[in-house]
Amino acid sequence: MFTSEKGAVEEWLSEFKTLPETSLSNYATNLKDKSSLVSSLYKVIQEPQSELLEPVCHQLFEFYRSGEEQLLRFTLQFLPELIWCYLAVSASRNVHSSGCIEALLLGVYNLEIVDKQGHSKVLSFTIPSLSKPSVYHEPSSIGSMALTESALSQHGLSKVVYSGPHPQREMLTAQNRFEVLTFLLLCYNAALTYMPSVSLQSLCQICSRICVCGYPRQHVRKYKGISSRIPVSSGFMVQMLTGIYFAFYNGEWDLAQKTLDDIIYRAQLELYPEPLLVANAIKASLPHGAMKSNKEGARCIQVEITPTSSRISRNAVTSMSIRGHRWKRHGGSKGSRQNKSSSDVDSVSCWNLQSRFKYDLSCQKIAFKM
Repeated sequence: MFTSEKGAVEEWLSEFKTLPETSLSNYATNLKDKSSLVSSLYKVIQEPQSELLEPVCHQLFEFYRSGEEQLLRFTLQFLPELIWCYLAVSASRNVHSSGCIEALLLGVYNLEIVDKQGHSKVLSFTIPSLSKPSVYHEPSSIGSMALTESALSQHGLSKVVYSGPHPQREMLTAQNRFEVLTFLLLCYNAALTYMPSVSLQSLCQICSRICVCGYPRQHVRKYKGISSRIPVSSGFMVQMLTGIYFAFYNGEWDLAQKTLDDIIYRAQLELYPEPLLVANAIKASLPHGAMKSNKEGARCIQVEITPTSSRISRNAVTSMSIRGHRWKRHGGSKGSRQNKSSSDVDSVSCWNLQSRFKYDLSCQKIAFKM
């Protein structure tokens, strides 16, 4: 670590301590633009023996519990790197050098599992119905299944998945480690839209490292350093895939592609059905010709957005379409003897005659009743 980078981190540490509360919002707004500081903080976290690691972790925790949304997101962007450093140190059995990182992860976890009043949170998620259109599908393209889903949705039979309440933890052990880390990745994924590209790159890299370390593929990826296998849980891998799927369409296509292959590789070795299902579904849904790419790294997928206003299908059969089809066919037979303009006049005349006939018939019925 260079002297200039170390000086930038030390200045950042001292600046926040003397900051008045009235200036907290402006400080948080300007902080996200300091890319050189973010790069220096990554280097501090990647050096477990650094003397700045403990004060940096303490200040990141102060950011998280400050209540300022932008300071909270500033801490969250380092979460993948913090998780990797903790797992790497745990795998090397050098637990003492990860004490401050473990304290930060536990602090964030214990803050997230309760609301502002201190009550335990229960997170809920409603599984979307296939009968309702989204940016991913049209119900009409599913066929008969859409009718079944529509009938079920009308009766309010929607499935809701709950998560929590989660117990508070005072220390990380082999039994609760991935329960805590999985929940932390869930919190990170909830703020993915606010994460900078450097954080998405870190997420892809650490997911790849976690999956291949200690296996033959580590030599293919040319990852140096730790060579011990890092145990993972099925739920943790599913949360990894959630972040990777977001990275695909937000500037990290190539890196996410490599990470997805590594996650599938590890899930196959572990025989985990849930990560295999999600990973193969992501891989099967990746577009081939619908991707736009430029040298700046921004990529997007082309989708058709369903209008919010109701519309009638072009192929819908109505009385008007049947009537129009009948008179169109009648006009077509005349078109063999007359030109197009006279055919149009005849069609209009037939329409007028039909309207006249209906009017006369209604008048007769009224006269008959009288």
